Amino acid sequence: MTDAYSLPAADKTWQNHVILNDFFGPLDPKPRRTPMRELISTLLSHRTTHHDEELAYDRMLEAFGDWEGVLAAPTADLAHAIRTTRWPDTQAPRIQEILRRIKAEQGSFTLDFLADWPAEKGLEWLTDMPGIGLKTASLVLLFNYQKPVLPVDTHVHRVAQRVGMIGPKVSVEKAHQLLLAQLPKDALVLLNFHKHNYWHGQHICFFTKPDCPNCPLKGFCNYYLEHYGPATPEALAATPKHWDVGRGILQH
Repeated sequence: MTDAYSLPAADKTWQNHVILNDFFGPLDPKPRRTPMRELISTLLSHRTTHHDEELAYDRMLEAFGDWEGVLAAPTADLAHAIRTTRWPDTQAPRIQEILRRIKAEQGSFTLDFLADWPAEKGLEWLTDMPGIGLKTASLVLLFNYQKPVLPVDTHVHRVAQRVGMIGPKVSVEKAHQLLLAQLPKDALVLLNFHKHNYWHGQHICFFTKPDCPNCPLKGFCNYYLEHYGPATPEALAATPKHWDVGRGILQH
């Protein structure tokens, strides 16, 4: 049984995908948002709760009507509209600069040209925007254009380190490349891997006091081995096989 804990990182990554795909259920690749909303909402979400991100986005569009209105708004007024985010005074001018660049280059507020670009070119273009990092750029390209990229946020990063898919000192930025190299270049696999590990970090593999007894990854997770020892047959048998919606709503 202890052999599972010494699996190569790539094997752990694939086992993680197979188990969580069954635990949470496979996802439909249909985009959850329009590309422009995905870009701006993800920017607003930095160190902000989902509720406050949504509130900021809704207030912004209610106040200014559309992207043209957001671009033309006094920056201080825009900052006030998105005040539920962590850094409204920083994010407001960033949003306006992003909108300014998109309109100047495309003639309208659209990102659909990214559908025809290779993933690397899209990542380079998006991350050249103020405040847009690798995670945000990857989310837009994967969710909206089914590009073979892998967003790694703090939840995905934490799960990957604890399980042993990446080393304990690997940065979030480096994790994008390392995990991507261990998975098929299949957008649907990458979407499921990202979302399932995001949910796992949100609802089971907490930053403090992770719910290890209910973790379906305990049979090969380094963190579990370190804190509990090898998972016993009894512990494995007692592990839930599927996510119980009564434990929390999974945010799509």
